[in-house]
This record gives sequence, C-alpha cells and structure tokens, in this order.
Amino acid sequence: MAISVFDMFSIGIGPSSSHTVGPMRAARMFARRLKSQGVLAQTASVRAELFGSLGATGHGHGTPKAVLLGLEGFSPRTVDPEGVEPVLERVRATRRLRLLGAELGDAHEIAFDEAAQLVLHRRKSLPYHANGMTLGAYDAEGAPVLEKTYYSVGGGFVVDEDAVGADRVKPDDTVLRHPFRTGDELLRLTRETGLSVSALMLENEKAWRTEAEVRAGLLEIWDVMRACVARGLKTEGILPGGLKVRRRAAHTAKVLRAEGDRASHAMEWVTLWAMAVNEENAAGGRVVTAPTNGAAGIIPAALHHYAAAVPGADDDGVVRFLLAAGAVGMLFKENASISGAEVGCQGEVGSACAMAAGGLAEVLGGTPEQVENAAEIGIEHNLGLTCDPVGGLVQIPCIERNGMAAVKAVTAARMALRGDGRHHVSLDKAIKTMKETGADMKTKYKETARGGLAVNIIEC
Repeated sequence: MAISVFDMFSIGIGPSSSHTVGPMRAARMFARRLKSQGVLAQTASVRAELFGSLGATGHGHGTPKAVLLGLEGFSPRTVDPEGVEPVLERVRATRRLRLLGAELGDAHEIAFDEAAQLVLHRRKSLPYHANGMTLGAYDAEGAPVLEKTYYSVGGGFVVDEDAVGADRVKPDDTVLRHPFRTGDELLRLTRETGLSVSALMLENEKAWRTEAEVRAGLLEIWDVMRACVARGLKTEGILPGGLKVRRRAAHTAKVLRAEGDRASHAMEWVTLWAMAVNEENAAGGRVVTAPTNGAAGIIPAALHHYAAAVPGADDDGVVRFLLAAGAVGMLFKENASISGAEVGCQGEVGSACAMAAGGLAEVLGGTPEQVENAAEIGIEHNLGLTCDPVGGLVQIPCIERNGMAAVKAVTAARMALRGDGRHHVSLDKAIKTMKETGADMKTKYKETARGGLAVNIIEC
C-alpha cells in the first residue's frame, strides 16, 4: 500500500481531523454514493449514528456539525469556515437537509430532525475502531435504500466497512520507485541510492504527480500553515465551546514584539506559533492536518523556526522539510496509529513531534541517520501521552501541549545533529513501543473525556 505525503498533510477545518474532517468526508462519501447508485431521488430520510469516541466527545469536537455539512456535500478542504454557521442555522431552523446541495445546486431536499436522526452513543462502540459511525438512507415507506459503516481512523483518513480487516487506509496499489514500510528499510534505501530522505520521498511522489506539482502542492500547504499562524497571532477573544478559554497567542505576540531581539526569545516564538495554530483549530478555522488537527501546530511552528532562524532558508527547504516529515509520518501510519482514540495523544502530538524533528534535521543538513535519530527522540519523549480533552474540546490541554511538543521537536533535531546518527533505540522500536503502550492504555484515556484532566479539572 502506498501513502503520499499529501495524505499526511491535508487542508481542512478544525477542531479535529478524526472527529470533524473524517466524519465530514464520510458523510459526503455516503451522499455521493446515493447519487452514484441512482438512489438519491428515492431517499426520503437519513439517519446517522456515532459510536465510541465520536459519540463520547462528538459534541465538543463538532462532529454533528461535520456530518450535516458532509451530507450537504461540503468538503473539509474547500468549505468556508465563515459560512459554516449560516448553513447549520438554516438546517436546524427549517429541519430540512439539502443532500449534496453544495455540489449539485438543485439539491434533493429531505426532512431532517437532528435530535432524532443524529444519535451519539456515548458508551457504545463498533468493533473495528473507536471512531465508528453508521449512515442509513430510507425511502418514503421507511425501507432502507443504502446503509454503510465508516471509521475515521485519524488524520482525516476514512475507511468503510469493506476495508475492515484489511489496511488502515484505502488500498493504493501505486508502484513506488523506492517503497518502504519501516525506518530500517528507509535508511537502507538512502544508503543504496545515495539519496537524502526528502529526495527519496520526492522520487516516490512522482508516481502520482510531476515534481513541479509536488513542489507547488507542498508550498500551498505551507501557505495555509502561514495564514493560520497569522490569523492566530492577531485574533483575540474567547474560544467557543463553553470552557471560556481565552486566546493568548495574539497578546503574547504583542509582548514579544515589544521586547524585541527575536533570537533571545526563539523558543518562546516556537511555542507561540504552535499555540496560534491550535487556537485557530479550536475555533474551527482552516488548518492543515499535520498529521492530525489536534497536533496541527507542531510542524508549522518548527517550519516557522526554520524560516526565521536558519540562514539561507527558502522554499526548497520548506519542500524538503515536508517531504522528510511526511516520510516519518508514514512510518507511524503504517506501523502504529495517529489516532488519539486508538493510542492516546502519543499518536497525535507524539507522531507530529517526531515528524517535525525529522523534517528540521533534514533541512539543517542532517544525514538520513540523523533524521531518523531526531524522529526517534521526538517520539520517545512523548510515549504514554494520554488524550484527555477537558469537556471533549480540543483546547485543554491540547493547545499548550502543541507548544511544548514544538520546542521538543526543535531540541530533538539539534540533539541528533550533535551526534553521528548512532543510537540505542531505533525509530522502529519506538513506534512499536508506542503501539503497544496504546494497546495497554485504558480506554478512558483515549479521547473519551472520561479520564485524566477531563474529569479532574473541576477540582482545580
């Protein structure tokens, strides 16, 4: 199975790749399937049921909104964050859905009672993955015309019931020039070819796109990241959701600018860039899954550090950074998980920290062995990290956690570059450990809001 760097970095909206982006994609896939199978016209009603973590924390993560938008035909990549609320207000006020209305124009409109037809099961799960959802369409007599089960497996990836028991993402049998599934295989290929990690990744990406298209696509990803940071650094106020969490990035940026001498505050800026992204994510803004929304601030922060602090930083370096980071992310996706609902936050913030560390080591001139070492340091010191969002919102501890992990990523890259790439724990062993730790972790610590800070914050 082949995974592209553009699978690891995709443009969407907040607050969650697994709970917002994935369910929106799944609902849109379902609506489009109604059309492709020729049963859209006879559909009189639909019903959606959310299970596991989607049911437990769906309200805090905006999952019901995402399902409604997906059924209406909106894509997380192109939906206007500013236009979301008017659509939802219209659906809820009229109690009517326009199936694929965003795509077809002359939408097929049906009655829809959200309270009765969009059900969140807070303590029921489906067998394959913690983020499961079922969608059903029925005719005027109540007979089913289509019923499907989907799983949002992290990072916006979606598989349907037909893929259960197979791989974690939809199979892609594209033949790559330098296929790899482990860190050891990746290092062996770099030695055999003499290519850097990013150069080897670029050769693989050419199986789908031209080199010019790859570079343009990655620079578009960087543009979205920069725009997200810029919005976060100027927007003040209270984040939605009821916790009344105050945005801090804009105020802190003003203070740091006033103090001047950015070099002496380099790590504070790294922290701030990450928090700016995750405040935007918590507000439902446009972000890049990197590799998830909950960990979306770490890689942009490390990239901003590269652009601000490394002499000669340029667009080519940005491309190489993202290619190398994508290679590291694929190892987590192939061999463990990037889903907080499956392995805890170590799979989200931990994998993002490893990706950022590897990408930064690459553009700082690291050898493939040093890149692998940096990524290993990044994940090793996030092992065991739980996912316990207070109120089911991607705010506490998620926003600060991104800032902390961004600094860890920079430190990991710098540490690796001081060595020669030789180290005792391989990246493959660290990823295996992360997977095993996630399997041992109690369910209440895996994005259910039933453990950790999620239940103890009221005592503080």
